[in-house]
Amino acid sequence: MKVIETEIPDVKIIEPAVFGDERGFFMETWQQKKFEELVAKRTFVQDNHSKSKQGILRGLHFQTENTQGKLVRVVSGEVYDVAVDIREGSSTFGQWVGVYLSAENKRQLWVPEGFAHGFYVISEEAEFVYKCTDYYNSNAEHAIIWNDTTLNINWPLIDKPLLSDKDLSGKSFKQSVYL
Repeated sequence: MKVIETEIPDVKIIEPAVFGDERGFFMETWQQKKFEELVAKRTFVQDNHSKSKQGILRGLHFQTENTQGKLVRVVSGEVYDVAVDIREGSSTFGQWVGVYLSAENKRQLWVPEGFAHGFYVISEEAEFVYKCTDYYNSNAEHAIIWNDTTLNINWPLIDKPLLSDKDLSGKSFKQSVYL
């Protein structure tokens, strides 16, 4: 496993060791001991799997209770994945990191607690899986609008993104972090 630093020190790109030949490949996608040594001490309690079509943008989501750290990866297709630091008092508060994750590059992204998270599907469709450090709490979930002018995220849009009603009604960054 190789860990790559990002512009936000707590957000990490993880490249697993991949062993392949003409038959296919093998890779270890998760190991507690290595993750704790190289990234952070965390316990994961929930795994999620979603499938989305091209042009779908999910996020930017966060919970004010049961805050979740997420280890995310793509098992089919490609997405542009974004993590936004919403930790008041952090030296990187309001900054974001964007990373291409795909079945081809097999990269993972560690998004710690205290970050809003979202992704945009670039391929025809994508399957996205992630491990969470706490349980989903619908009563504490919030969304920052994807095109917030304060954050100014440089999404690689192919067309106008398709959003859920929840994401369409996302609040601005300033409204969201001062709930």
